[in-house]
Amino acid sequence: MSVAAVAVASIPLVYLAVRTSEAGTARIIEEVVSARVGWLALRTVALAAVVTLGCLVLGVGSAFLVVRTDIPGRRILGVLAALPLAVPTYVAAFAWTSTFRAFEGFWPAALVLVLCSYPYVFLPVAAALAGADPAQEEISRSLGRGPARTFAGVTLRQIRPAIAGGGLLVALYVLSDFGAVSIIRADTFTRAIFIEFDLGFDRTGALVLSSVLVLLTTVILAAETFSRSRGARFASLSSTRRPPHRIALGAARWPAVVVLLGVAGLSLGMTAFSLARRMAVGVSRPGAWSDVLAAAGNSLWLSLAGAALTMALALPLGLLTARAPGVVTSALNQLSYLSHALPGLVIGLSLVFFGINVAYPIYQTTWLLALAYAALFLPLAVAAVSGAAVQAPPILEETARSLGKGPVTVFRTVTLPLTLPGIGAGAALVFLTCMKELPATLLLRPTGMDTLATRLWSHTSVAAYAAAAPYAALLVLLASLPTWLLAVRSGVLAKEVGR
Repeated sequence: MSVAAVAVASIPLVYLAVRTSEAGTARIIEEVVSARVGWLALRTVALAAVVTLGCLVLGVGSAFLVVRTDIPGRRILGVLAALPLAVPTYVAAFAWTSTFRAFEGFWPAALVLVLCSYPYVFLPVAAALAGADPAQEEISRSLGRGPARTFAGVTLRQIRPAIAGGGLLVALYVLSDFGAVSIIRADTFTRAIFIEFDLGFDRTGALVLSSVLVLLTTVILAAETFSRSRGARFASLSSTRRPPHRIALGAARWPAVVVLLGVAGLSLGMTAFSLARRMAVGVSRPGAWSDVLAAAGNSLWLSLAGAALTMALALPLGLLTARAPGVVTSALNQLSYLSHALPGLVIGLSLVFFGINVAYPIYQTTWLLALAYAALFLPLAVAAVSGAAVQAPPILEETARSLGKGPVTVFRTVTLPLTLPGIGAGAALVFLTCMKELPATLLLRPTGMDTLATRLWSHTSVAAYAAAAPYAALLVLLASLPTWLLAVRSGVLAKEVGR
């Protein structure tokens, strides 16, 4: 089953390899060894680096303030820090560009991506800080180390896997982002690939650019794996879980609140202001609300189908990653990440090719689009399942097998209940990202079926901002529910934290 999951994620990679090889070695070299590719690579890597660094600063800083200090309104601030995840980057880009006409280029794109993506770091780091063993920090302080040295020497190392995982998701998201960079007109690989396909009619050039993007992804994955392998591991020193120590901010309490509210204002307030300003005009025409509600129903159905299929494929691979780590498992896990960084446009084209030539009965159906969602978002689900399975003691499964229970019974009665929280968190995250996904949905949705994302895109592409506003507002509203569930799962809303 794990091989089947990786096979689905590898469909775009196989398509890319086959179609690129048809161009011939000479053409490939000509495309790769060019000033344009070098410039695009520099811009794309620079954007990924800037956005990842910004997200690490905002994500780790926000998580530390919310979980480990006596900041007022901790739970409200925790929700506000998680909610930007519900705002698709192309919705935020639409809000900023419709408000400021000259808002385009590298730094505006970086700003929008940071404001929308830092919850990818905030949520896992907040969960790690809430669940970290405070005994090791207490030992450090008893040895004369102050709060700053304790945080750098002990706390930061304890949460290092969460920081690395969140940073990896942000970097891969930036590499694959299409909507924001297209609307803001920032030159990256994804925008260049779209132009080659849509305007330049140069499919070979687009495929070569996609192959270079896969190579960049491989380098990033290798760096993250190397970093993780050198990271320190901390065992719990206490038999019971205790709330972590909370630092008194003193006079800095309210300035810290102002900073977090300022970040929330930029990430949420600008989008809310822009949408509210245009909502009344956008729904004033007859039949507008029926169109919006029909698109919302389609979005919910397609996202549910995508989340169900993705979680079914991710469950065996996530359990294998947690229970049988090794070279083969690591290779399978890394392969699932490669397609995650590909633009949705390439994923969509690969699934069109797959549907026509291999799986024609599901071509132009919901399930081909669900397969594309699985290829795109499998790593998100695998990470959630494996994280929950690692925390579940394997001795319970071994005890059940020693009592004569078969593998299916053990899985149903022991493994599944233990990993259910992780499955729920993974399903919420995949559902959220499926609802926000745009390029693959544009290519693969059944004929005549529009979603909130596709209707939004069709209106913004012709600068019909008022008509786009209702779709954007409802999309953000629906995406807020799984985001809230993820915030609950992270522990930032737990009353006992910090007591």
